[in-house]
Amino acid sequence: MMESTYRHHFHHISLHSSAPWLRGEEYTELANSLEEIYIQNLGESILYLWVEKIREVLVEKAQSADPEPDIKKTSEEVDEDSGDDFLIDYQPVQEDPVKLLNYITSENQEDEKLPSIHHGNPLTDRRSTFQAHLAPVVTTRQVKRVLEKLYENKKIASATHNIYAYRIYCEDKQTFLQDCEDDGETAAGGRLLHLMQILDVHNVLVVVSRWYGGILLGPDRFKHINNCARNILVEYNYVHSVDESSKQAGKSKKTKKDKKRTEH
Repeated sequence: MMESTYRHHFHHISLHSSAPWLRGEEYTELANSLEEIYIQNLGESILYLWVEKIREVLVEKAQSADPEPDIKKTSEEVDEDSGDDFLIDYQPVQEDPVKLLNYITSENQEDEKLPSIHHGNPLTDRRSTFQAHLAPVVTTRQVKRVLEKLYENKKIASATHNIYAYRIYCEDKQTFLQDCEDDGETAAGGRLLHLMQILDVHNVLVVVSRWYGGILLGPDRFKHINNCARNILVEYNYVHSVDESSKQAGKSKKTKKDKKRTEH
């Protein structure tokens, strides 16, 4: 628990904290970090920065101890018109993608080589930072291995949301095995998969990490997530160019409009 009193005219802060789960040295280190954040951001709102720092400490402590149970994240933002324009026509094999991957990638299957993982350039808007990660995949086991490898990175593991989607083309059935995960950012996974369907990419996993900066972005957050994903797909030749991907997206929207007119 933490109580704080701001005196803006004197730049003074009084901090009282209780953290019985931290030992003496750890507690002192956290208190010093919080004080440093305060000094570096005089006159600004620092409550969110403190919360993020405490959350980072908790994540590191949990990772150094026993594996923590799966906790469902919730979106930092509520978007009233989040989804009718981006409804997609895929059918996930199972409601929970983590359970799905655990089921399909059971221990009796042979270990597969970890695919190469690529990282895109970070994009920052109003203190929120977005970064895309990409890996070529041909099996759901590879998807699971890539996700596990990414989460070994403390920075990625501590992201507010890690949204992902993958598409694997099954030659024998001539169909796609595909799924997505919002990770608490409502509708973001579906929008990401929808983009990948429009671009018609095959055998690839895209993860977009978002570190929430305390300022609501509204619909812009979806634009940034998809732009990061599109850019890394272009960079690694899954799409020929940004212009071409924009044209493909435009054609898809036009087809939908024409279909609606025909129905009326």
